[in-house]
Formats: sequence, structure tokens, C-alpha cells
Amino acid sequence: MSFSFTTLILLTIWINMAQLQQGGPDEKEKTTALKDLLSRIDLDELMKKDEPPLEFPDTLEGFEYAFNEKGQLRHIKTGEPFVFNYREDLHRWNQKRYEALGEIITKYVYELLEKECHLKKVTLPVDATESEPKSFIFMSEDALTNPDKLMVLIHGSGVVRAGQWARRLIINEDLDSGTQIPYIKRAIEGQFWHQGREQHSVDREEKRLTVPCPWGQEGYGVIVLNPNENYIEVEKTKAQVQLSSDSSDEPAEKRERKDKIQKETKKRRDFYEKYRNPQKEKETLQLYIRDNGSPEEHAIYVWDHFIAESAAENVFFVAHSYGGLAFVELMIQREADVKNKVTAVALTDSVHNVWHQEAGKTIREWMRENCCNWVSSSEPLDTSVESMLPDCPRVSAGTERHELTSWKSFPSVFKFFSEASEAKNSSVKLAPTRRSNRIKYEEL
Repeated sequence: MSFSFTTLILLTIWINMAQLQQGGPDEKEKTTALKDLLSRIDLDELMKKDEPPLEFPDTLEGFEYAFNEKGQLRHIKTGEPFVFNYREDLHRWNQKRYEALGEIITKYVYELLEKECHLKKVTLPVDATESEPKSFIFMSEDALTNPDKLMVLIHGSGVVRAGQWARRLIINEDLDSGTQIPYIKRAIEGQFWHQGREQHSVDREEKRLTVPCPWGQEGYGVIVLNPNENYIEVEKTKAQVQLSSDSSDEPAEKRERKDKIQKETKKRRDFYEKYRNPQKEKETLQLYIRDNGSPEEHAIYVWDHFIAESAAENVFFVAHSYGGLAFVELMIQREADVKNKVTAVALTDSVHNVWHQEAGKTIREWMRENCCNWVSSSEPLDTSVESMLPDCPRVSAGTERHELTSWKSFPSVFKFFSEASEAKNSSVKLAPTRRSNRIKYEEL
């Protein structure tokens, strides 16, 4: 492990002080002198000289990375995977670098959704003014007009945005496992097959398949939700910073004492972190997006303004992790409409809880018949997994990694949707019941 010059200076002083404190009166005088010397050193300025600036490239090329033909992120020169510990012993700086790369990845996935999947970006709220904060979703051209099927994709919580399952998978594994693009392509390219096999002979420059679609006639419209895009951040003005610090109604003397104690406590607690990242970051203000201030609000808003207005006879949801909780909340708020329009729901390691969310008996019964949760498990794909919640069947996603459940269950999800659609069209209601090693269905 490497140590900076500043670290060596401070370490030497501290060791000398510790040794002197064990001696007699003369040594204690020297200790006092050393303490005085240390108090005169501007540690912030001294440490900043050793920390690289928090300035990072704004393109993949600037980071010297690119996605290869397999969708894997690799260094342009060495061909190596992404390295997190780019600078040894500077964890916070490496984390900031990783986050900067993640923002570029998000924009890159947005571009793929538009250019490769042929989705269009739709602004939210639908009646947003020019000056208010805005969000967006992605939709296929026929999302609202497709009379047959519509697929709605909802990711989990955290830093992921529209079109992603897990940023970590995109960076460390590949685009297929980390993004929703395989789901979108299978749904939409099935539609190309339905329109005519000659559609697949177009040039690859148009980002379409050059061979007949092997999956059959899927024919889905697609809507990609963006539930984590809940606010925009703007830098606070000096007046806002001063107002936030003076907003307390406590007497000035009491507030000053409390502030002094809090500052001293925070200074001790953050000393190590401050060495790692002493550069002061800007104070920001969060401006929430109207009617889309949370994943739950966002799901309900998109339902009311798009999904409920779509022409599709069969609506299907794929909801990962917290996205499953958002769907259950949608069902609680719009139960009759959801039951009327939704044919099946594929949950992937969903974190919903019908007890905590107070889902009623009728909702739980509907979920048992129309939902299936592919959970992280060491069992083979589709093996039945016991559940203590009385909501929907749980089966193994064929992986113990939470973030991989959507990718590993990919073929089973489409099979589940296909069988649910066929059952509805033939007026025979099928429900997932007991399972051995593979999902089985029986008539009710």
C-alpha cells in the first residue's frame, strides 16, 4: 500500500507525540509544542495537494473504454475489463470515477433504446411547462395502438434508469444481462416477424435482425418506465444555503452551542473521509417532478396517462425488485382497472410485501392466478420455491444473484406470458400451481 507525503508527515508527528506523552515534564512541554505546531497546519489545504481533482471524462472514449461485439465493456488499448481501483488507496475518488462512468452508461443505454430498439422518448408530465422539472419514458411506435399485446418494463431502485436492470452488470458483465434490451428486442422483433419475414432481410445498419426471428410471433408494443427519475438537482444559491442554516426557531445561544457540538462531532467522524475527498462539493436543491416524485407515483401516472389508454387487449408487466412493490401499489390504487386490462405479471426477485402494503384479499387472489415471482435461488430455473406470503407462486430464477434474476429468467418469462395469453384467448383460465422441477399449469 502506498502512502502520500502528507500522510508520512502527519504519521511522524503523531508517533512523536505518543512517545513524548510517556515521558517526564520536559517531554510534555515538547508535546504541547508539537500540538501547537499541528494546530497551525491547514490540514485541508495540505491534503488537497495529494488528492486528484474530481474531474472525469464525459464520454466512453474519454475513459478509454468501449463495448465490444459481445456487449462487454473493455479498455480500448488493453482489452481488459473495467478496473474500479484505478488509484490505489483512494476509494472515494475511485467511487466518484465509477459514478461518472455510470452516468455515461445511462446516456449510452438511452441511445440504444432510441437507435437500436426504435423506441421514442416521451416527456412527463404530459402537460409540463417549459420551466418545470421533467422526466420521461420510452415507448414503441405502436405502444398505444397495438390491439393485441403491450409489455411494460419496470426496473428496481437505486441508480438505474430506464432500460437498465443493474448498472454493475452493464459495467462488469455485459449489456444483455444488465439492460432490458433483450426483452425489448424479443418483443418488438417478434412484431417484425408478424408483419412479414422479408422485414428481417434489411441491412444491419438499421439495427434489425438479418435472419428470421426464432421466437415466433410475439407482437408486443413496449413501454419502458423510468421510476427513479424523480427530481432534478440544482445548485443552491448563497441565500438558500444561509436560510437552511438559520431556519431553526431555537434561541440563538442554544442553537450555537448545538451547532458547535455537532460540528466537532462531525469533524472527528469525517476526518478519515475528508482525507479521501477533502474537496468541497456543491450544495444542491432537489426539485421533484410533478406527479412523479416516487417510483409508486410514477407507475400510477404512466398507467393513468398511457397504459390505461392503450388499445391492447393483453397487458403484461415485467417488474424487478422494487419495481414489483411499485406494481403492487399500482394494483392497490387501481385494482379494478388493472384486473380488467392486465393478463400476467412477471416479477423478478420482487421486494413487495402484501402485508406491509396492505393488499386486500381480492388482490392477493388475483396475484396467485396471474403473477409469478422468479426469485434468487440455488435451485434450477423454474423450480418451485416456498413462500410465507400468500400472494403469488415463487420459482427459482436459476441464480443466487439478485441483479441477475431478470436475465436468467428471460426465456421462462416469455413462455409464461405466451401461455397466459393463449389461455385467455381460449377462455380457459390457467394458474400456476404446484411445481416440481419446471413450471406446470392445471385448469381451474
